[in-house]
This record gives sequence, structure tokens and C-alpha cells, in this order.
Amino acid sequence: MPTTTSAAQAIVGEPEVVEDARGVETSPAWLSLKAAATALQPLQIKDGSIPDAAAHPQAREHVATIIASIAELAPLFPHDAAYLEASIRDFERWMGEDFGVPDFLDSLVAFQPQQHRVDGIRHLVVFPMYTQNGSSERHVEAVLVEVIWPDFIAELETEYTNKLFVSLRFLDFTPGYDTNSAVLFPETVAMREIPSFTWGAIFQDREAARYRRVVRAAAEITKLELPEDAARMLDDQELAEKTFVMWDIIHDRTHMRGDLPFDPFMIKQRMPYFLYSLEELRCDLTAFRECVAIQGRLSARDDLSTAETEMLEHAKLVQYAVIFDRIFRFAITGSRVRNYDGLGGQLLFAWLHQRGVLHWTDTALAFDWEDVPAAVVALADAIDELYWRSIDRPKTAHWLAAYDLVRGTLTPNPASAWARGLSDDILAGPPKGYTDAVMDDEFPLSMFFEALDKKMKPVIESTAGITGADA
Repeated sequence: MPTTTSAAQAIVGEPEVVEDARGVETSPAWLSLKAAATALQPLQIKDGSIPDAAAHPQAREHVATIIASIAELAPLFPHDAAYLEASIRDFERWMGEDFGVPDFLDSLVAFQPQQHRVDGIRHLVVFPMYTQNGSSERHVEAVLVEVIWPDFIAELETEYTNKLFVSLRFLDFTPGYDTNSAVLFPETVAMREIPSFTWGAIFQDREAARYRRVVRAAAEITKLELPEDAARMLDDQELAEKTFVMWDIIHDRTHMRGDLPFDPFMIKQRMPYFLYSLEELRCDLTAFRECVAIQGRLSARDDLSTAETEMLEHAKLVQYAVIFDRIFRFAITGSRVRNYDGLGGQLLFAWLHQRGVLHWTDTALAFDWEDVPAAVVALADAIDELYWRSIDRPKTAHWLAAYDLVRGTLTPNPASAWARGLSDDILAGPPKGYTDAVMDDEFPLSMFFEALDKKMKPVIESTAGITGADA
């Protein structure tokens, strides 16, 4: 797979590759494509097919418009020529097969955005897909995106290698992305077989925009006096976007690294949801820990390059972002049904509070910022030790140990079978019994978060579909 350097060299001397697509989001061809894809969606059922023969004439008109629009827009995206040609063929085949279950494997394999990680380069992406945290049904979705890849991230990636990571900014999208979805993953596409995935993309502009809105409101509600640099990020969308790129590139690679007792992505495994909480939190806290190390290493030097100076600035900002996003947004976003990200936010807040570096006193929130890094790293160490020890443990024994780690800080539901102690029948039975015994809300919100949730709910709900342009 090409490195960042070789990908950049592929377009050196060809600035038109980046510049030609400027304004494409308002072009008639894009607007026609977007309208046709949107009109096609109500005709599709859950698997993406259109079984109603009476709807086929209308579907053919919409797909014909999509094909014509892709063909018209393709010259603006020469780096995606092979993909866009394959996309047209996939749409033609789908139409020729009377709109059965769509198969866009050929165009998916041809789409290789990780080979063009150049700041400002744009992509037109059209697939039948579901959108995580959006629609669970496969619809034809279309999205215009722009890559975020500043120089300091290109330099950081030489140390924190992650060739699959692509950082994006929204330009425009169909309804599947007018949601909370902030990822573009190849596994969501309708296809006949599963290839080796070579990329995964995150929309940092959405992450940054909702962070800024939520944290600003939460800081006001909790009377939190933000450090100067943390406050500055709330007023600067570009600064926040770059911070999330740095956080996510380290987080993403962590899923594949470390002393892991199981498949790092936990794909197709049915486990108690607090296991997912710990895995996502492990990756975030690793990003935090690494940024503490980067800050210490670079701040000790006085000969920093421009990229290193920016890296140093963002290493500190990542630490604020991890803490505030986790405790203010993650903890109270979504339902209380097996909300693993919510649980991770609750755990981080309670851990810091119980170690005396976070204070909720006189209805005001405060941090002892000098002591916060050590406390956060201590939680990261506890999760890492759990993983390391569990390499030698049976699966269910690992689950029980993980539960003990969480309940050591958070109070379980009073009705919890896990908290009272699982019966011998469950303990001696298959893993399914353990998972079935976990309550949907095994660790309910604390009184602090119950109160915060009521005040923050309208703010969090307002971030659905947000982009950097809205911030």
C-alpha cells in the first residue's frame, strides 16, 4: 500500500487535482445526483433491492440520472477515475438485473481513498449502503467529501503508522448522513463477498462541530472554567478538526495493537456490552497517553519544525478533547440500551472524581489539571493490565474480570444478576447465558449525569446532521 509520501508524490505538480472540484457541491450535476439518490431510497427495502416491479420504471429513471451525473462529474475527480467507471458499471448491472440485492463489490474494490491522503483533495462517493448511527437499511447514498491531512498529521503518521486511516470533511450528502453518523466504512456497502478492507474514514468536521457545541453548553451549565487553550478550540473549527484527526489516527490503530485477548474489533462476537465500552475507552486513553508523551518529548526541545510545533499544540488539545467529549457527550448521548460509549464516558468521569482530580462542588465542575494526566493514564494502565492478564484466562473469566473493573468505580443496577453473583447454571453454561444476564442499563446514570442529561438533551439532539459549516 502506498505511503503518505508516495501518495502525495502522485499528484505533485498537479494542483488542479485538488482545485478542479471546488464548488462541485453546488453544481447542477451533483444536485441532480443527490436528488435522484434521495428519490430512489423510498423504493428500496432493507437489503437495498427494489422488489416492487411497479416501481422499476421510476427506479430506472433515477438510476439513469445517477449514472449520467457520475459521468459528468468524473473529470473533476481524476484520482478516482477507476472507481467512478466501476460505479457506473455496477449501477448499470443492478438496473439490468431488475434491481435485485445490489452488488457494488467491483466499485468498492476500486475506491482507494487512502492512496490520496492530501489536504483538500475531494471525492465523490456513491454506494448502496447503511450508515452507522444513521439508517440500518441499505439505501443508495451519495456524499461529497474533502480530505483533511495537514502536514503535522503526515509527519505524525510516520511514527503512528495507520495506512488505512482517512480523515474527511463533509461537503454535501444524502439523507443517510443527515444523522449522527460520522464514519464511512467499506463494510457497510452492499456486496456479494467480503474483500480485504484497505481503508476506513472518519468525518472529523462533524466530530469537531458537535464537540464544540456540546462542550460549550456543558461548560456553561456546569460552571466549568475552561483552560485558555481548551476554550480557544471551541472558537476555532479548523483547530478542533485537526485535533480530532490526531486523536482518531492514534485511536484507530490501537484496535490492532497491544496485548489483546481477543479479536481487536470484536467482529461478529456477541459479548456483554461493557466489553465494547472498555475496548473503545482503551483506544481513546491510548491516544491520550501518547499525546501526553508527545507533549513531554516536544516541549523539552527548542528546535521544533513548523509541523512539530503544530503537533505539540494539538497533543495538548487532544487531551482536553478526550476528557470533555467522553464525559459531556458520550456519557449522555443515545439510549440506555447497552450504550457502550455512554458507559465509557461514565467510567472516565467517576474514575477522575474518585481520584480527586475532578470536583463537583457547590454546583460547579473543576479539574486539578496538573494531576489529571496521571489519573487518566492510571485508568489506561488498569484496562491494559486487564487485557494482558486475560490472555491466560478463559473468555468468560475475562468477562467477569472486566465487570469487576467497571463495578470497582461505577455502581451497578440494584437489580443486576451480575452484581449479586451469577447462578451456577449460568457460570457453568455457555457464554450466551452470561450475555443474556446483562441488563440493558447495567450501570445506570449517576445523579450528576441524570441532571446533566436533562439540561443537555436539546443541545445533543441539535447536533444530528451537523457539519463544520454549521459550527
